[in-house]
Amino acid sequence: MPNSEVNKFPYALANLNDAAKWVISKAKSSKIWCFEGQMGAGKTTLLAQVCRQLGVQSEINSPSFSLVNEYQISATQKVFHFDFYRVKNIEEVYDIGFEAYFDSGHICLIEWPEKIQEILVSEPHLVFHIKGEGAARTISIQG
Repeated sequence: MPNSEVNKFPYALANLNDAAKWVISKAKSSKIWCFEGQMGAGKTTLLAQVCRQLGVQSEINSPSFSLVNEYQISATQKVFHFDFYRVKNIEEVYDIGFEAYFDSGHICLIEWPEKIQEILVSEPHLVFHIKGEGAARTISIQG
């Protein structure tokens, strides 16, 4: 049985950088990284730091209204950051052409993956869960 403590990382804003490095180390070669947690758990804040750790130099914003933001890591590498909180129906996800993003070979960071569960069921992905209490957070990996 795996040690569950290895799959958890406690953090706060002071060590957000360490949490981002932990996420990247756990993701390894996976390309679709899903982040679950209650509203205000810190998903967007953590993902912005993950993007910085991956090498994104541009401004990082939440894609709440556009559903997806694209960031360059290098001349050949990108990161796609999705926020599906405002998705009203799965057709919206099909309309943005999610297949092209998911099949691109680039890292896809997804907030609110539970909104697109029927799509993710056929896609290899990792699920990170963020739980917060006050200023303290714990991120864990499922699977």
